Amino acid sequence: MLYKLTAMSLLILLGACGGGGSSDMDPAISQIQAQSLRYGQTATIRVGGKYLRYDMLADTGSCANPTFTAASTPDVAVLTCRVSTTGALPVTIRAANGTVLHSSTLMVPQPQVTLITSAGTVVMELNPEVAPVTVNNFLSYVGSGYYGSTLFHRVITGFVVQGGGYTAGLTKKAGQRAPIALESNRGLANTRSTVAMARTSVFDSATSEFFINLADNASLDYQSDTDPGYAVFGKVVTGMEVVDAIAATPVANVNGFLNVPTVDVTISFAIQTR
Repeated sequence: MLYKLTAMSLLILLGACGGGGSSDMDPAISQIQAQSLRYGQTATIRVGGKYLRYDMLADTGSCANPTFTAASTPDVAVLTCRVSTTGALPVTIRAANGTVLHSSTLMVPQPQVTLITSAGTVVMELNPEVAPVTVNNFLSYVGSGYYGSTLFHRVITGFVVQGGGYTAGLTKKAGQRAPIALESNRGLANTRSTVAMARTSVFDSATSEFFINLADNASLDYQSDTDPGYAVFGKVVTGMEVVDAIAATPVANVNGFLNVPTVDVTISFAIQTR
């Protein structure tokens, strides 16, 4: 998609160029640098050069709605777009006549979410290319701050730790979004350290709750259309020892809830860190 600089940027650039003179020079781009480049978020890309003009065009492929912002100057154009994929991100800047001024490829890393818990820090890497609906759903909860003060409310040694839906006193946290489609038949297995969505007996019922596998749980994988298993969407890359410590917490049955830690294990907050 190709977009021009905003009208406000036009005024800034023309003013900076004195309304003539250097504004008539051909733009020259020396570098493109990603200042912020995270899956599912608005990227900020700084384009450095000379005589950068209001009528340049940006092609960012799958990074949607590329726009040069009002912070742009004739020496540094600030380009934003909405990142919707991981991996290679081609960026091409053209002059108004279509001449290519610069072309390069940036890399969007796999998204990571950091959980700060009462037991320690856990970092999870997500896989949006395989499970996009599940990852986007999870990141929407992360971005809204939903997971703050939620519990790991279900712990089964040698099986899973589950959380993301209840606060202290096993109170269901308000604000859950609509259930999502089940993405279990995507080639990701419920092996140790992987992260998957919890659900009810209804296949397409996952909302905010997730679990971390403590072992290779093949029984949770897709078996058939009538036994579709649970959707894996990421893995723990740092802090599995914290998860194991949570798994060692003594548990009891409380008010109809099974395997509840006798001491609250709380997620203080979750944040996308990459």
